[in-house]
Amino acid sequence: MSERTVDRLMTHQPPKVSIIGAGMVGSTLAYSLVVERVVGEVVLVDINHDRAEGEAKDIAHAVPFSAPTVVTSGDYEACRNSDIIVITSGVAQKPGETRLDLVGKNVDIYREIVPQVERVAPDAIVVILSNPVDILTYATLQFSSYPRARVIGAGTILDTSRFRHELGRLCSVDPRNVHGYVIGEHGDSEVPVWSLANVAGIAVRPNCGACAAGCTQLDLDGVFETVKNAAYDIIRLKGATNFAVALGTTRMIEAILRDQNTVVTASTLLLGEHGISDVCLSLPVVLGQSGLVRVLEIPLAETERRAVERSAELLKEVGRRLGLAGQAARKSQDKNVQADDSCAPKGG
Repeated sequence: MSERTVDRLMTHQPPKVSIIGAGMVGSTLAYSLVVERVVGEVVLVDINHDRAEGEAKDIAHAVPFSAPTVVTSGDYEACRNSDIIVITSGVAQKPGETRLDLVGKNVDIYREIVPQVERVAPDAIVVILSNPVDILTYATLQFSSYPRARVIGAGTILDTSRFRHELGRLCSVDPRNVHGYVIGEHGDSEVPVWSLANVAGIAVRPNCGACAAGCTQLDLDGVFETVKNAAYDIIRLKGATNFAVALGTTRMIEAILRDQNTVVTASTLLLGEHGISDVCLSLPVVLGQSGLVRVLEIPLAETERRAVERSAELLKEVGRRLGLAGQAARKSQDKNVQADDSCAPKGG
């Protein structure tokens, strides 16, 4: 537990979240945090100061319809005493671009942002939303002294939500009652865990009996193609994705601030889980007051395990090209941080 969290609990201070980047994702997240009544204070920071101030004022005017929340804008100094810092800054994905196409530009942006964030909020938990999120989560660890447990990428939380939504549509079932994961890269090499996907305990497969649709393998393949290409489709239609990722991140923040031990598919540095090390990608993880509580090594079919390994190798190769590979893992292991104990694979 960070010193800031201890102080907040002892003095009954409401939690504070600062958001670096007041674009569509950052401002929608700030609004979601207010509507969902998760925090007591939200700060928006952006290189475009007028944009951040305007968004903060607009969101603040919604507070009378929700719960008391202070919503302001400012510079990095305004982020002091934040419990959580969310970084959304970066070059946005354009129609036809993959997330990895953004990598060089956004790593350079993070090289400037991350030290500033650590300077003013060394005890905060940092949540990464910019793309490519897995590479930028790794870069944040390299560009700072934050421990593994306190740097978390939104990862495939959105892909998993899309997966459940599309399966719910196919099966005519409330997606909240559909269970399944998308793991690996938040990108084109992501992996649907079909072997664990289920509706009310009924494994999803062709003609599984979860509904009367009589689905074929072609139908299931179509579900995943829709999931994988969802961002491209939305960006083509409206220019950006913002609502679902904002609400998903709100759930992550709520899990941390309220110590809920919630399972989400988020991007974290792997140190041997599923035989994979020195790369950030998504697996089901438990989030609580310390940030990353532990990584869950879910059982995978052999084809799924190999697909996750391929996804990891792709991300490692990108990291090597950027000169990032090898350094974040060494730093985490050398510091013997909390995550090495609490987040290591557990037996039983």
